[in-house]
Amino acid sequence: MKLAHLLPLALPLLIGCGHPQVTPPRAPLPTELPLGVTPADDPYVWLEDVEGQKALAFVNAANAKSLGELQARPEYQPLYDRLLAMLDSRDRIPFVSERAGLLYNFWRDDQHVRGLWRRTTWAEYRKPQPKWETVLDVDRLAKDEDENWVWASAGCLYPDYTRCLVRLSRGGGDATVVREFDANAKSFVKGGFVLPAAKSEAHWQDADHIYVATDFGPGSMTQSGYPRIVKVWQRGTPLALARPLYEVQPADIGVSAFRNFRPGHERTFVEREITFWTNELLWLDGDKLVAIAKPDDAKAEVDGKTIFLTLRSPWTVAGQTWPAGALLAADFAGYQKGDRRFELLFEPTPQTSLVHWSATQHNVLLTVLDNVKTRIFELTPAKGKWQRREVKLPGVGTANAAELDNYGSDQYFLTFTDFLTPTTSLLAKPGSDAHEVLKQLPAFFDTTGLKVQQFAATSSDGTRIPYFVVARDGVALDGKNPTLLYGYGGFEVPMQPNYSAGTGLAWLERGGVYVLANIRGGGEFGPTWHQAAVKEHRQRAYDDFAAVAEDLIARKISSPQHLAIQGGSNGGLLVGAVAMQRPELFKAVVCQVPLLDMRRYHTLLAGASWMGEYGDPDQPEQWAYIAKYSPYQNVKKAGKYPRIFFLTSTRDDRVHPGHARKMYAKMQDQGHDVLYFENTEGGHGGAANNPQVARMSALVYSFLWEELR
Repeated sequence: MKLAHLLPLALPLLIGCGHPQVTPPRAPLPTELPLGVTPADDPYVWLEDVEGQKALAFVNAANAKSLGELQARPEYQPLYDRLLAMLDSRDRIPFVSERAGLLYNFWRDDQHVRGLWRRTTWAEYRKPQPKWETVLDVDRLAKDEDENWVWASAGCLYPDYTRCLVRLSRGGGDATVVREFDANAKSFVKGGFVLPAAKSEAHWQDADHIYVATDFGPGSMTQSGYPRIVKVWQRGTPLALARPLYEVQPADIGVSAFRNFRPGHERTFVEREITFWTNELLWLDGDKLVAIAKPDDAKAEVDGKTIFLTLRSPWTVAGQTWPAGALLAADFAGYQKGDRRFELLFEPTPQTSLVHWSATQHNVLLTVLDNVKTRIFELTPAKGKWQRREVKLPGVGTANAAELDNYGSDQYFLTFTDFLTPTTSLLAKPGSDAHEVLKQLPAFFDTTGLKVQQFAATSSDGTRIPYFVVARDGVALDGKNPTLLYGYGGFEVPMQPNYSAGTGLAWLERGGVYVLANIRGGGEFGPTWHQAAVKEHRQRAYDDFAAVAEDLIARKISSPQHLAIQGGSNGGLLVGAVAMQRPELFKAVVCQVPLLDMRRYHTLLAGASWMGEYGDPDQPEQWAYIAKYSPYQNVKKAGKYPRIFFLTSTRDDRVHPGHARKMYAKMQDQGHDVLYFENTEGGHGGAANNPQVARMSALVYSFLWEELR
């Protein structure tokens, strides 16, 4: 089940071009005040009424104030125009996925604001300007159906990939409508599978059945707002008659079912998400679901004859202890009979961690971080063992390996980038470093004289915290450089060097310094680096971030009058907490789609699913440590804070916009100088199309430059 993580959102990353993209009622949003909460408890609780008339009037007034100030600045319009031109550029890489020999891509530009789902052949794709065949025009669909459709994804049935389950949201939220689509006919299937808007999971079993986990009515959703019942739905029958397959507890996060179609090893699996970090995997053996024995916090995946286990904590089994962060492989049939002999495919070190692994037809690809720089390994089975080979990369930076067709090919896509190197997409073949360059991003900003350095700060407990600095070579160490420090520090997500055209043209070209912090809570050094800042240890992430700021000041790269911080989602919580705790270090803060009220976060939208990360504020012993950093509870009228710019989206159905609304209102009423902008659509990404991304980014950089120069 692909749950809605708190992704490391930030506008510079949204427009960075750095990674590939794999008339019913409106989608429901909460529109009533929460039961049991009164203005005496929280005088701003009325702002949680997402689409309430009073709340939206407040939002409109706040937006008008911010837009009136920021759009009036002379740099805003030229910056917006340049950002939008970059976002709409035909020179961007059209990242693709292969289906039955054709290459599919989703694309937005100035002529296709909502986007085109399109395809081409390999022969065409290799050309500088491929000819594309439109499969679905989302702009035309939205116009024809008078709907605010935003593309989400499409899942197509192996092996011909003709029948697809297309997901569309209204406004960009996580809740999607699912509709069956015929990719050959280029039309929705009359009488086909259709699901109304919900946070659904829908996957093919075969041409006439799908596995469905959705909102089946009262009691069918978990406390986190995800489905807790998965069923098998047969074509031509009402959804109400779908056959129940598995049901989880209301306190669990959710459930899904899916089928692995590897020829000769077709299997159905059910995944139960217990907490964000624990799960259960079952497989359908005949007509009986059988649990796969493993540690609750380990991730198990079965592909062909092999079961792969990714460990998040040490595991002692059959007299041997395997370390946290390891990837193990075993024969699945033997494993199910109790055989616990494993082959160690990856063993972490203090400097290395496994970011991702994927399977091709015969091989396994490992993406590894070594001191926050990527290494790629090919594992090839030979004589009952996996032979390892390191792949030669174009440079030192961030790479990603993704299978082309994991059922029918060993070739794979390889992408490479770093802060100053435009992303390159290559076609790789196991055993060879003669990679074919498929596409390369042009230089969207001038990198002349820019230099990347890696430093380390010392946190309050003595831990060394690495960070990257992108600045002019020989930059004056006088503390006067406008500097933007970005961080995330959560959910085991690593922050890696990435070519961000938006950051480059809007910040670096103007002489700004960009800093990326690799604080605890992230995944830069594996599960232990993440677990060091979970729950009662959360403060370590904030101490790490402050330590990086202090180190920048000590090196005279910047100073409190010229230093800003930025973060989105969990990163919004990060910058909110640090701004409350160490306001003397910063001049400005950009806080995007944030969590801020940690007393109520678990009651708002998907918040309950993140208690494994933060803790349960209803438990007094856990609220005791959460209360110490929760920004909403710690802002004080007498405090002297940096100027904060809050950004969120009305249509964010993952992190409730009430967090940002309430924090802004409280700080404004306390007399603090703050700004606020709420986009009316865009979901957790904050923006639903290129013009919206350009506008929000131009607002952010106009704000930062004025505050820090």
